Amino acid sequence: MSRLLIEASTPLCLLQDMGRFGVRHLGVTQGGAVDWLSMAWANWMLGNALDAAVVEITLGGFTVVAQDDCVLALAGADLGARVDGQAVASWRYFGLRKGQVLAFTQPVSGARAYLAAPGGFEAPAVLGSRSTVVRESLGGLDGRGRALSRGEHLSYAGSAAPRPMPRSRIPDFQQAQPLDLILGAQNGAFSGQSLFDAFNTPWTLDSRADRMGMRLLGTPLEYQGPPMISEGIPLGAVQVPPDGQPIVLLNDRQTIGGYPRLGALTPLALARLAQCLPGAQVRLRPMVQAVAHRQQVECWRGLLDR
Repeated sequence: MSRLLIEASTPLCLLQDMGRFGVRHLGVTQGGAVDWLSMAWANWMLGNALDAAVVEITLGGFTVVAQDDCVLALAGADLGARVDGQAVASWRYFGLRKGQVLAFTQPVSGARAYLAAPGGFEAPAVLGSRSTVVRESLGGLDGRGRALSRGEHLSYAGSAAPRPMPRSRIPDFQQAQPLDLILGAQNGAFSGQSLFDAFNTPWTLDSRADRMGMRLLGTPLEYQGPPMISEGIPLGAVQVPPDGQPIVLLNDRQTIGGYPRLGALTPLALARLAQCLPGAQVRLRPMVQAVAHRQQVECWRGLLDR
């Protein structure tokens, strides 16, 4: 058993895996890594199962001290990681000697970094997952949904089989890319002008953003349909409340809702959105479900076939 001692943390530093499934009928949300793709690559670099538990570090402020010699992997955002003051690039595996300090300072590119250890970090599985959902008091190191705190230990017991990250798979978070959206059941009830504006004008990410959802600011969208009965909410759903400012619902979203939906972002678009900071501008791009499915299959094939 090897361990990392947490020397500094914030409420935004959480233990996550792919999330819990098959429980939304109980009112329990999914949880899991917001940028699931970066999490999977962090695990891939160590030869872990792709859904092994990792630390999701949002915006920095996280520091650990190695209690044993170890090999770790880092993917996702560049949060100014340092080992004993020396810069460590993301998208690579690296070694720590006993007593060395790994610290994440502040965003340089992207918003969320994922730290993986051999075999994944250990924690009790709650409803089939170790992912932390603070609102529901589920998951995390003790199973009670708490954020990682100073003085706690992150334990892992696997053996590393490190391999370098394929350079062609490393994303550029500073390059603007449209967010693909599969149109939803209520899109025909928005005005024609609103549908034009939704896909032809930029949206700005509001500072009111968390793991439940991100609000988009721009030209208000006008819903002209009848009132809705609450229905199930999928990951990535783009709800439009009465003020016309869309909200993209993320991993810690509620399980049902009654606002009309423009559609839902694809999983790959969600991973990209997870790395956008407040104030960033994004554009939506319509996509048919068959194309989104093909892209998702190709993405997983790239992870599994290597």
